Amino acid sequence: MTILNTTRRLARFAPAWLIGLLLVTTAPGCKSESPQPDATTDETPAPTPVLVGSTLIGEYSTTTLAGRVREIPLVGSLARYPIKVYRLTYTTHNTDGQAITASGALLVPVVSTALPLISYQHGTIRPSDEDRAPSYYSTSSEIWSAVSVLASTGYIVSAPDYIGYGASKALPHPYEHAASLASASADMLRATREFCKQQNISVNQKNFLLGYSEGGYATMALHKYLEEKYPAELPVAASAPGAGAYNKSGFAKYVVNSTQPLSFLSTYVWVLDTYNRVYKLNRPFSAYFQEPYATQLQANPFGSVPSLPSQLFTASFRQSVATDSDAALTASLRDNDIYDWKPKAPLALFHGTADDYVPYFNSQDAYKAMQARGATQVQLKPIQGGNHFTSVATYTLQAFAFISQY
Repeated sequence: MTILNTTRRLARFAPAWLIGLLLVTTAPGCKSESPQPDATTDETPAPTPVLVGSTLIGEYSTTTLAGRVREIPLVGSLARYPIKVYRLTYTTHNTDGQAITASGALLVPVVSTALPLISYQHGTIRPSDEDRAPSYYSTSSEIWSAVSVLASTGYIVSAPDYIGYGASKALPHPYEHAASLASASADMLRATREFCKQQNISVNQKNFLLGYSEGGYATMALHKYLEEKYPAELPVAASAPGAGAYNKSGFAKYVVNSTQPLSFLSTYVWVLDTYNRVYKLNRPFSAYFQEPYATQLQANPFGSVPSLPSQLFTASFRQSVATDSDAALTASLRDNDIYDWKPKAPLALFHGTADDYVPYFNSQDAYKAMQARGATQVQLKPIQGGNHFTSVATYTLQAFAFISQY
């Protein structure tokens, strides 16, 4: 559920993507020939300031960054600039509308030219793995290796922790809740531009969006949110979500109708627990889960569960999902469907065709729905034969190459 926790998993993919990535990131004339935005530090100020504070974590040389991907031939040579990494704190709103302080990491290349921004949304982090949240910049975080090298090629990277990690770790993370993932990520982008303006760091108006798994879901939600709420202040240049569960209603039916073992049911418990709380359904776990799991999960929502849906979920729950007979539950799922809308900016949907964790139909459904609405810049990018974990490296590198076109 995460991107690039180790470079070792990437090594076997290097030859297929490297030439293309080198071309789009280093060769003159390979960028889009469309007019470039003015080099500005945000000509349209945020309606209200969101930046609370900043701390310099460290400055890292190109040699250091290259060393983090040394097992992949030539990738280290992409590092062009040293980067400074900051921890930002900023104001956002929790799922109940209350203002809170959240945090994230900011990666800034040390260069004077105006640079584009990437908002990078991380994958699933269980509470016990708090130190993997971006603002800690630990060796186990997704942004420590390949994303840092990407920043070094000439992108400022804004990496929100999300609600429930970093500065807001005392709060429960609203797992796979589209609205709060989008708003927390957007407010981190706003804080990033505010910080850059204060520090005289030159940024242009391009905002690229990347993320895989929960990060892919968050990326899709963020793209939609920015085009609806901040089309002038934070225009989306292009986005490349990977392997997200965009069709929450369809995914729920897939789960309850499955007669085969499913490896992801422990994380699906987290989804149901989040929606139960956020949408004030406030039902006991026994409304969802059979015993002894209802009692066990009430005590520890991250405990182990069986892989067969018929063994975990109550018959009444499975029936209500399959038939949409529970209006409140159905509404909570539909509120998190983010596959059926019309994006304006270029969007590439990456997904492994053999993904049995977040099934491929999520991206297929999004592609078909967006085309039906008249979207002209949406692409479906199947990763042939890839499952949820083996597709990570291919996604990461092809997504970088995709955004480099714009």
